[in-house]
Amino acid sequence: MMLRSVVSSKLPQISRLSLRFRASQYSAAASIPAPNTQPEVHFNKIFINNEWHDAVSKKTFPTVNPSTAEVICQVAEGDKADVDKAVKAAKQAFRLGSPWRRMDASHRGLLLNRLADLIERDSAYLATLETLDNGKPYTISYSVDLPLVVKCLRYYAGWADKNHGKTIPIDGDYFCYTRHEPVGVCGQIIPWNFPLLMQAWKLGPALATGNTVVMKVAEQTPLTALYVASLIKEAGFPEGVVNIVPGYGHTAGAAISSHMDIDKVAFTGSTEVGQLIQQAASRNLKKVTLELGGKSPNIILSDANLEDAVEQAHFALFFNQGQCCCAGSRTYVQEDVYNEFVERSVERAKKRVVGDPFSLQTEQGPQVDEDQFKKVLGYISAGKRDGAKLMCGGGVAADRGYFIQPTIFGEVKDNMTIAREEIFGPVMQILKFKTLEEVIERGNDTQYGLAAAVFTRDIDKAHYISAALRAGTVWVNCYNVCGVQAPFGGYKASGNGRELGEYSLENYTEVKTVTIKVPQKNS
Repeated sequence: MMLRSVVSSKLPQISRLSLRFRASQYSAAASIPAPNTQPEVHFNKIFINNEWHDAVSKKTFPTVNPSTAEVICQVAEGDKADVDKAVKAAKQAFRLGSPWRRMDASHRGLLLNRLADLIERDSAYLATLETLDNGKPYTISYSVDLPLVVKCLRYYAGWADKNHGKTIPIDGDYFCYTRHEPVGVCGQIIPWNFPLLMQAWKLGPALATGNTVVMKVAEQTPLTALYVASLIKEAGFPEGVVNIVPGYGHTAGAAISSHMDIDKVAFTGSTEVGQLIQQAASRNLKKVTLELGGKSPNIILSDANLEDAVEQAHFALFFNQGQCCCAGSRTYVQEDVYNEFVERSVERAKKRVVGDPFSLQTEQGPQVDEDQFKKVLGYISAGKRDGAKLMCGGGVAADRGYFIQPTIFGEVKDNMTIAREEIFGPVMQILKFKTLEEVIERGNDTQYGLAAAVFTRDIDKAHYISAALRAGTVWVNCYNVCGVQAPFGGYKASGNGRELGEYSLENYTEVKTVTIKVPQKNS
C-alpha cells in the first residue's frame, strides 16, 4: 500500500509536491487534533459473535511500540481452536433464513455507512492508536489512512444493492436469469503496513455482497482492528457476521487457509506466504485472492519535469517508511539526466525528517518491528557488499526504536540483491538506462508485476511504456494514486484477483444460472 490522499496545509514538513493532496477532499484535513501519545487500549481479546473472548489456550502475545521497542499490552493469541469457533459463528450467521441472509441489500449498505460514520467519529483516537502500534506518522494516520478507510466503506455501501444478475434470452420456451450470490464464509488475512486501510479493503466488498468474515489481523498491529470490531457491533451488524482473531500466521493464519468450512480466502502480504496459502486452500478448492509483493520499476525519461520526478520518486519509495508493496523500488533514470537526478534525490533524502511519529513535523517513523528493522539493515549491507554506491544514509537513525536513515544507492546493477528482492524499507535504488526498449525489458525482468510508473512529457512514450509493462497498475507522472473506485492487484508473483472498484465484487460472489420452463416464450 501505498496511498495518496489528503494532507493539510498545516503539515509544513510534508512536501505538497510529494503528496499533492487536495485539502478540499476531506474535512479531516482542515485541522489535525493534537494526538494523545498514550491512548488507552480498550480491546485486546478475540471478537466472535459480537462478544469478546480469551483464547481457548489462554495464551497472549505482546504488541510492541516500534518507536520505543516497549510492550504496549498483551493480546489474546488465537490459534486453530479459536479459528474453529469463529468459523462456526460465521457459518451460523450465513445459514439459510438467518437475519443476515434475509436482510435487504440496501440495509447492508446502511450498516456499512453506519460503520464508516463511527470510524469517522473516532478517527482521532484510531489515528493515535494506529501510530502507537504501527509507527507511521500521526499526520499520515489521521489525514490519509482514516479518510481513505471511511471512503472505502462508503463506496462499498453504495454497491450493496447494485450488484445484480441478468435475464438471458436462451433458445426455447425457457426463462433464464442469473443471480450474484455471496460466496459464504470468507477468511481474510491482513498485513501490518496499513492495518486500518487493509481491513476496510477486505471488509467492504465482502459485507456489501452478503458474506460473513473470519479475519486474522497481523500480530504486529492488532489494536486498531480490534477497536473497529467494537464499532461493527455498535453499527448493528448481526452476531457472527464479522469475527476477528489476532494471532500468528503459522497458527491462526494457517488454520484459516486450510479450513474446510471457509469458502474463500483473501490475503495481503508476502509472495512466499501467499504461495503457502494457495497450497493450503487447495484442500477444498476455496476461492483465493492474493495481493502480494512487488519490485516496481519507476521510469524517469530525460524529457520529464525533473523537479517533480525527483519528488515523486522520493514519495514512491519512502512513503510509509518504505513499507509499501507497490513502492517504486527500482528507479530507472535515463542516462543524460542520471547524475542530476541522483544529486537532487540525495539532497531530498537528507532533508527527510525522521523521528517521533507523534510530532507533526515527522515524515518518517520507525520500521514496524525488530525483524523488519534487521531485515532492512541486512539489505543495506548486501548493497554495499555487491558494489552499489551508498550515496546517503545506510544506518540506524535513533538510539532506541526501529528507525533507519533514508538510504540511497547509486550505480545499482540489475543483478544485485537490492535490485531483485523486495526490501520493504527506506532504501532507494537508482539505475541508469539508455533506450525505451532497454528499460521496458529490464523493468519486466522480475518475478513481480504489481505496479510501475513512467515520468515523461511525451504522451506517445507514456502510452507505449504503460502498455508494454507487465504490471497491474501503471502510473504516468504520478505515483501511489490508489482510488477506491479503481482496481488494484498484480501480475505474476504479485498475486491474483483485484481489490477495490467494481472488480473486487467478483471475488466475493458466485454466479448462479436459473432456468425455468415456461408454457410459451414471447419476445
